[in-house]
Amino acid sequence: MRKNNLSQDSVYHIFNRGTDKRAIFMNSNDYLRFVNNLVIFNDTEPATNTKHRLLDIQNGTHERIPLVGISAFCLMPNHYHLLLRQITENGITEFMRKLGCGYANYFNLKHSRSGTLFQGRFKSVLIDNESQFLYIPFYIHLNPLDMLYQDWRENGVKERKKAIEFLDDYKWSSHINYRGKPNFPLILEENVVAEYFGNEDNYSEEIYNFLKDFNFSRVSDLLLE
Repeated sequence: MRKNNLSQDSVYHIFNRGTDKRAIFMNSNDYLRFVNNLVIFNDTEPATNTKHRLLDIQNGTHERIPLVGISAFCLMPNHYHLLLRQITENGITEFMRKLGCGYANYFNLKHSRSGTLFQGRFKSVLIDNESQFLYIPFYIHLNPLDMLYQDWRENGVKERKKAIEFLDDYKWSSHINYRGKPNFPLILEENVVAEYFGNEDNYSEEIYNFLKDFNFSRVSDLLLE
């Protein structure tokens, strides 16, 4: 696990959860705020008015200089997963600082609470070989299966079609983008699906096969749970 001195142009699996495993998303507005923050705070320039900044980005009147490239994301009730490529020097650290502080300030104000929201600093695992590049997007995107099959990591998924349909309906993940359906398109790097899998059809086939032959040991060294 690495928190400091993250390497330029390297890719990292980034993870954090709520303190004491508490929920960090209470409703759809919270999820949407975090999703928007993935866009707004991925910029070398500070965002003094997040609402206006998002509109400017959407309208093309503000051109971001990104700190990181976001290859995949998944938001769960008490944690999140990000797959990030560092673009600028200290880009991941700066992006995560802005993201964590900005969302925690919003959450505490919205839900009338104070104190730490996240369980310490973010955790990071370097993705540095081809098999890791292939497996980690699948694992990130499969996290919502916790809501359907609590033991899927240990016992696998027998109802694979049902599982994929469930993931297709889960809004707070980039799985839908990888399947060729626009979902918060401003977040991900361009051509990320082509870079990893060639096209959407290949991804769909590969994630089905990954579920079919799921072996937790393939990805255990990339995880932080």
